[in-house]
Amino acid sequence: MATKASTPKFDLNAQFERAASQFRGLNPNEPGQWPLLPKLAAFLAVVVVVLGLSWYLVLSDAQTQLQAEHDREPTLKQDYRGKLSQAVNLPELRKQKRQVEEYVTQLEKQLPGKAEMDALLSDINQAGLGRGLQFELFRPGQVAVKDYYAELPISVRVSGRYHDIGAFAADVANLSRIVTLHNLVVIAANARDANTAGALAMEATARTYRYLDSAEVAEQRKATSKAGAKK
Repeated sequence: MATKASTPKFDLNAQFERAASQFRGLNPNEPGQWPLLPKLAAFLAVVVVVLGLSWYLVLSDAQTQLQAEHDREPTLKQDYRGKLSQAVNLPELRKQKRQVEEYVTQLEKQLPGKAEMDALLSDINQAGLGRGLQFELFRPGQVAVKDYYAELPISVRVSGRYHDIGAFAADVANLSRIVTLHNLVVIAANARDANTAGALAMEATARTYRYLDSAEVAEQRKATSKAGAKK
């Protein structure tokens, strides 16, 4: 009678012991002579270290940059919406720009040039004389140069009747050129004779403005640039 062949049993403990024995007595100076399992383990360890360093040195910077770009997304969307709104309203914005330019041109026409200042001062003087007022003081001050215009203050003191002084102020406001009255004070005038009894005196600073010509604008910009460079 034939005997039944016995099935070999797999001894797990023996396999672990055999694998562990390959790691005993390894010479770190001769890795080429190591058994197969230590070589594979060393290879895997090197791969893990290389991947870890790659992540830390390369991918972490890329991740930081990606996060920064992600944080910029809401701002970019807001800018896009604003520019899209401007693009949609571009025809209306251009129309408003033309209107503003026309308005600025009209205002510039109300500013006299340097050659017209004497005529404007004469107009102010004639406005007072035409109302029967007496000029006790009419003294132009120092011109103050701004970015695109110059301002001339004029100290004025006139005396006369109340209604004539009011009419003079209205005449100054209605001049074709821009003239404004500041620091206006109305007091009782000194009565020198019967004709001036009950008269009033008005003290004010009249300010008129003129535009700068191209040479003056260039000089003003140059002075502003020098002042900014010194800071």
